[in-house]
Amino acid sequence: MNRLSIILPAKNEAPALAALLPRLRAAQPEAELIVVDDGSTDDTRRICKDNGVTCLSSPYSMGNGAAIKRGTRAAGGDILVFMDGDGQHDPADVARLLEKLEQGYDMVVGARDWGSQAGVGRGIANTLYNWLATKMTGHPVLDLTSGFRAVRADKFREFLHLLPNGFSYPTTSTMAFFRSAYPVAYIPIKAAQRVGKSHIKPLRDGIRFLLIIFKIATLYSPLKLFVPASGLFFLLGCANYAWTFAHEGRLTNGSTLMWSAAVIVFLIGLVSEQITALTYRRDV
Repeated sequence: MNRLSIILPAKNEAPALAALLPRLRAAQPEAELIVVDDGSTDDTRRICKDNGVTCLSSPYSMGNGAAIKRGTRAAGGDILVFMDGDGQHDPADVARLLEKLEQGYDMVVGARDWGSQAGVGRGIANTLYNWLATKMTGHPVLDLTSGFRAVRADKFREFLHLLPNGFSYPTTSTMAFFRSAYPVAYIPIKAAQRVGKSHIKPLRDGIRFLLIIFKIATLYSPLKLFVPASGLFFLLGCANYAWTFAHEGRLTNGSTLMWSAAVIVFLIGLVSEQITALTYRRDV
C-alpha cells in the first residue's frame, strides 16, 4: 500500500484527541497523521505536539470543509483517510476502509447504522438525503453525510475547488465521485457517542441541510430536479385551465403564468445541466 495520510479536522476537541491519537497511532503506525486545528481555543496544539502529530492551526474558524481542504493540500499520502476528531470513529475501522479501497474503488465510506445517528432528527434527515442521492445517481448511497472515508488522493484533489468551507463536504465529494464515474463503496461502521458538545445548531443547520437537498441534485444532474418541477407547473396550469374553462368558459392569467413558469424552469434546467457538465470537464 502507498503512503497513507489520515486527516482529522478538529475544533476544540482536545479531550477527544487526547484519547484518539494514541489509538490511531497504534492502529496505523506508518501513517502520516494530520490534525487541522480549525481555530481551537483549547489544548489541541499541545496534545498534537505531545503525540508527535502534525497540527495545522488556523487563527480563526474557517469551517469543517476548509479544514479538509487544508489537510488535503498538506498531505503527502497517495491514500487519504478523513475521520472526525471528536472520537466517534474507531481507528480499527481504518484498516477495513483500506481493504475495501484496494478492491478497485476510489472512495470507501463508513456507513453508520440508525443507532449511530446523533438523534432522531438527524437520522431522519440523513435517511432522506440517502434516498434522494440514491435516486439521483442510480447507485445505493448508504450514508451521504458520513465524515469517515478513504479516498485516492489524486482523485479527491480534482474536486477541491468544489468543496464548501462548511459542513457539507461529504455530500459534495460523494456526488462528484459518482458524477465522474469513480467507483464508490460503503462499509458498515458503528459510530460512538461524540466527546464534548456538537458544533451543529439545529435551526441554522436545519436550513443549511435543506439546501443540501437541492445541492445533491445540482451536483449530479440538474435536469432530474428541474424537469419534474417544470412538469408540475405545467400540470397545475392545465388543471387550473380545465377548472376555469368549465366554470367560467375562459383562460385565466393563472394558467398562463404557470405554463410560463414551466418553460422558464425547464430552460434553467438546461442551462444548469451545461454548467454542471463544464464543471466536471477535465482538460487532457
